[in-house]
Formats: sequence, structure tokens, C-alpha cells
Amino acid sequence: MITVAKNPIFIFASVAFWINQYLEKSLGIFVPIYHAYGDDLMAMPVVFGICLQVMRWIHPMKNELTFTSKQLIIGLVYFSVVFEVFLPLLSTTYTADLLDVLCYSIGTLIFYKFMNKPALQSKKSQAL
Repeated sequence: MITVAKNPIFIFASVAFWINQYLEKSLGIFVPIYHAYGDDLMAMPVVFGICLQVMRWIHPMKNELTFTSKQLIIGLVYFSVVFEVFLPLLSTTYTADLLDVLCYSIGTLIFYKFMNKPALQSKKSQAL
């Protein structure tokens, strides 16, 4: 298996996010459906991908490290609560949307199925 930074899903999600941010923030161009849900769909593969890569740099298991489903669910719940409950209460910049939670969930499933693999396939691979 490949490292996180070379994973096509991670690359696609990261590039899609940055292109959208550039279009919106620099050019004032908003693609309606992507503006509403695209970044939310890309968020979890990018966030979990970065976290996994950093953990692999510092953890003794290195490229064999993967996240457990429990860890991913905790991350998903944390993201959902922060961005869909707390921040909308604190700022008008954020709006609560249950479909965003669905997008975070789909992104988490994509990460789990296609990215959360040891970089070096081995029968000794263990979760953190």
C-alpha cells in the first residue's frame, strides 16, 4: 500500500478543497452544490489522512499504523459536534446542517475503506 500523502483519494480531496477555497475566497466564484457540501465531504479524508501521516512519523509502528474504527467514530463525532453544534451557536459564520454530518460520515467511511491501510502490507499490522 502507499503512504498517505501519495494516496489518490487524499490528493484528490486536498486539491478539490484548495481549488474550491481559491475560487470562493479569491475569485468570488461559488459552485452551489460543492459550496454547500463538497468541503464537508472532503474534510474527513484530508483531516484523518494528515493525522495518520503525522502519527506514522512519530509512532514506533511507523507505516504499519492504522486507526481503529472507534478512533474514527470519535473523530467523526468530535468534528460533527464542533462544526455543527458549537460553532453555529457562537458565530453567524457557521450554520448547523445535518447533511454536513452525513458528508463527514461518508468521508470517514471513504477514509476507513480506502486510506486507513498499512503502507507496507503485512500480517503483523495492528491498529493504534
